[in-house]
Amino acid sequence: MHVLVIGAAGMVGRKLVERLGAQEDALGRPVTRLSLVDVVEPPAPASLAERTKVTALDLSAPGSAERLIADRPDIIFHLAAIVSGEAEADFEKGYRVNLDGTRALFEAIRHEGARGPYRPRLVFASSIAVFGAPFPDKIGDTFFTTPLTSYGTQKAITELLLADYTRRGFFDGVGLRLPTICIRPGKPNKAASGFFSNILREPLSGQEAVLPVEEDVRHWFASPRAAVGFFLHAAKIDTDEIGTRRNLTMPGLSALVGEEIEALRRVAGEKAVRLIRREPDPAIRAIVAGWPTDFDARRAEALGFVAEKSFDDVIRIHIEDELGGTIGHG
Repeated sequence: MHVLVIGAAGMVGRKLVERLGAQEDALGRPVTRLSLVDVVEPPAPASLAERTKVTALDLSAPGSAERLIADRPDIIFHLAAIVSGEAEADFEKGYRVNLDGTRALFEAIRHEGARGPYRPRLVFASSIAVFGAPFPDKIGDTFFTTPLTSYGTQKAITELLLADYTRRGFFDGVGLRLPTICIRPGKPNKAASGFFSNILREPLSGQEAVLPVEEDVRHWFASPRAAVGFFLHAAKIDTDEIGTRRNLTMPGLSALVGEEIEALRRVAGEKAVRLIRREPDPAIRAIVAGWPTDFDARRAEALGFVAEKSFDDVIRIHIEDELGGTIGHG
């Protein structure tokens, strides 16, 4: 089985690749070839090093998509994108990377199939940003997509393309509307949602963090560990069970910023909470105000997708996976 991971140098991409390398049956059968792609060269798992091809390229550059599909991967994980804040700040780059590059990938698959039978499973990283206010208390699977950001618009357009290309038989697509992933390891990025992780990650390591919004802001979350599980499950699932609506809202945890902070207090103590500094940012508050806050993800749950039920669990997963099971003190 040949697996292609596009966006393999990103946080979720790296963790997905690590899981593929550590768990031989992660996809139900062994990976015989692994192709990893990103704009920078992604790391290869040591256990699959001899079977891994690593490539640095821009998916939106002419000829790049055709180059990746020429080897006919059986499973394609498409995680490559620029994040929400950057897509809003740089209109042209957002559409070039998040939409044009993806359309080029879909077209490369279609043209490859015209040369002989080829219908790979394609798992696409969409986002809850496809939804825009006003919202019901809980957003169900039949709620319409009216995004209020360029990033959300790019993801929503891709969802439509994925459904149509699947309907036409060019590939077997599954779109995953990811919650905000928390706690993200590493350094802050340009995502407008980054502070949700920052106010937990930095204090857990004994460092100060900035909170740009009020504590009554509510949002929808899942851990990086859950996100990897979403992708692996989507790659193995019998898509006949999904039907024609191929884009699924993933399970998650609806929580207030204040509830995040209280969970931090329970797990790491008052000293960690005191490291959070309030600095209101009207621009970030305006973006976040247009995001959904709670979902009814029963369709995905019925299909076997699972996520955490408490922020205490989200924090403990970060401590286990990123901090060696212990909390730092700066």
